[in-house]
Amino acid sequence: MTVRLSVPGEGTSTALLLRPWRRDDIKNLVAAHQDELLRRTLTTPLTDEPQAQEWLKAQAAGWVEATRFSFAVVSNADDQFLLGYVVVKVETAGVAQVGYWTAAHARGTGVAPRALATASRWALETQKMVSLSRLELFHAIDNSASCRVANKCGYALREVLTPAPPAFPSMGHRHVRVPSRQSP
Repeated sequence: MTVRLSVPGEGTSTALLLRPWRRDDIKNLVAAHQDELLRRTLTTPLTDEPQAQEWLKAQAAGWVEATRFSFAVVSNADDQFLLGYVVVKVETAGVAQVGYWTAAHARGTGVAPRALATASRWALETQKMVSLSRLELFHAIDNSASCRVANKCGYALREVLTPAPPAFPSMGHRHVRVPSRQSP
């Protein structure tokens, strides 16, 4: 199944397309991962094409297994122009974790909240592969940009987390979003 989610433009913001990753995304994916900020915040930054190929295989397998719904966020006008990434990872029955990043050249343009809001609505209210009752978003406590994105996208702050190295070496936040028909 190929899922493509359209996000209309807002004001001067370009329309977005969320689509599954493709083999021809490798060069753009590796280029995006050269950004120092992205490399510092990701648990597994990609440094070369073989790593990116393995990562793309894992994303494709996640779709087949209905455990990881990973989207390339691209311009709707040019689906080769990589702007970011958003993922919904099924963790336990009814619960998934979301994650995202924005390419350096697209930061501050509203890509992250628009892509995350669209993927979140799809995950909770539209997709039929798994039944989800809650989405969770984790970020480092000092990542105020991610906190703003979470709030804009309807993720309520639920708790402050203590460090859990190696995956989460510093204090963090756990935000939660539930379907619109449920209370948070």
